[in-house]
Amino acid sequence: MKLSPGARGFTDTASNLRFCARATPLMMGEMPGERLTAAAIKARAAELGFDQKQVEQILGHNGKVNGGVLQVSVPRSETITDSGMTVPPSMGVATALNFQPTGNGKAAITGDFVLLGSEVNPVMKTLRQNGIAVTAVHSHMLTEEPRLFFMHFWANDDAVKLAKGLRAAVDNTNSAK
Repeated sequence: MKLSPGARGFTDTASNLRFCARATPLMMGEMPGERLTAAAIKARAAELGFDQKQVEQILGHNGKVNGGVLQVSVPRSETITDSGMTVPPSMGVATALNFQPTGNGKAAITGDFVLLGSEVNPVMKTLRQNGIAVTAVHSHMLTEEPRLFFMHFWANDDAVKLAKGLRAAVDNTNSAK
């Protein structure tokens, strides 16, 4: 693996590692051994292969389907500010929950929770108890109020089961109801 020039000599105990893939959008959306056409992507968007309404009901929030992925945004209850200016949820300070169908009622889920420091450990514990891996915890900003941490996650299992795990984690946050 090649490190960027700014990362060389980094000795702190915390680090941030990002991977980059170079491919066409069609290649990025493929399952192994599968070649997706534009028509196949549209068909996938129309049919998620799991009960979208049940997942949304469990989460307590409606989502939207974009490119075959159910996207659910859960805003925080507090007003977030940075340098004295309000940061709206649409600018990345809402919890993002994404469900991509993988067949037979299953979904790969990913996204990030937007958390206060006091919420990090309870959310992490709840995710792990529900078979959802925590892939990163970090900050996106420097001067936001209140101080926020972003917890990224991933799993691939029954969509309804995962929705229940995510809901349990959301319930450990001060998110809008």
